Amino acid sequence: MIRKLLARDTAEAHRVATPLELLFDLSFVVAVAQAAAGLHHAVVENHAGAGLLAFCMAFFALWLPWLNFTWFASAFDNDDTLYRIITMFQIAGVLVIAAGIPAVFERQDYRIVVGGYVVIRLAMVAHWLRASLDNPSHQSCARRYAAGIAGMQVLWVLWVLLVPPSLHLPLWVLGMIGELLVPVWAERAAATSWHPHHIAERHGLFTLIVLGESILSTTTAFQKGFDSGVNLISLAAASLIIVFSIWWIYFEAPTHLHNMRKAFLWGYAHLLILGSIAALGAGLAASVDYDLHLAHAPGTTVAAFTTVPLAVFFLCVWYVQDCPGQAGLRKYLLPLGSAAAVAATFGPAPIHVTAGIAAAVVVLTRLVR
Repeated sequence: MIRKLLARDTAEAHRVATPLELLFDLSFVVAVAQAAAGLHHAVVENHAGAGLLAFCMAFFALWLPWLNFTWFASAFDNDDTLYRIITMFQIAGVLVIAAGIPAVFERQDYRIVVGGYVVIRLAMVAHWLRASLDNPSHQSCARRYAAGIAGMQVLWVLWVLLVPPSLHLPLWVLGMIGELLVPVWAERAAATSWHPHHIAERHGLFTLIVLGESILSTTTAFQKGFDSGVNLISLAAASLIIVFSIWWIYFEAPTHLHNMRKAFLWGYAHLLILGSIAALGAGLAASVDYDLHLAHAPGTTVAAFTTVPLAVFFLCVWYVQDCPGQAGLRKYLLPLGSAAAVAATFGPAPIHVTAGIAAAVVVLTRLVR
């Protein structure tokens, strides 16, 4: 059955994620795992710089389509047949990206990833055009979204087909900025009817999925140690403490998305929050390889892919939870934890020290107000 795609009530009670949204999230599991695995192997092979660049490009290609679909679904999801079919094409695009991520890490071949990305984004154009037809009050906004997204896809195709490798990075940065500006430009026409609780819940669910990927990659790495007879119990315990601390700190404070500016900052900050969690999972797996003498990278480099992502996570959560505006010691807690995590990179037993720092931050967040 096909129904009009009408804007939903921003004050709708009991608004939660739908089964289709959860399926959409699950389609990202493999893709995020591929990106984390590629970064893990790049770190242990001492190609950290190239690996980090490939990871950033791949993760952005996953995060932005997820964010835009989440924003759209919060405002217009009617779960009819056509809506489900268009979303199915987006899921197919995610799987294409997942299939192309290894080529990005191995030989800097972006064609498959860009192809999957374009599939997702053109399906998103179809969503926005449909919303523009059924919602006169949101027509200008929806058409801006459709035009902006479609225009960016033309540029991405030209980027992958015509741009020489020496210009890939600077033009990718410009393209990324362009993609981030499309929603800002579109919402100026007439704000969509996004649901504050729904947006916060969706981000929380996706954060849990990325945390699950960190646990999976670390578990796989520990299996190597157990199979080889090496005792990695202390490293396993430290990894668990770090992951559990991330979960605790992220969900410690309630989310209040009062206005459009707050919602934009919340959503865009999650590029770094989610990316840092995925990168940290790769770093923990690389630490296992280092202890097994399978890594070709220096210990400091390997440790940095756990400590620096945790520091980035602390700072971003500090910002989105409005800690800078709080009074007392609470406003300084996460920045101090971030600085301590970075400093731990250069000391003895960096992963174990980092676990202690993460645990201390958790305890203090419960005690200090």
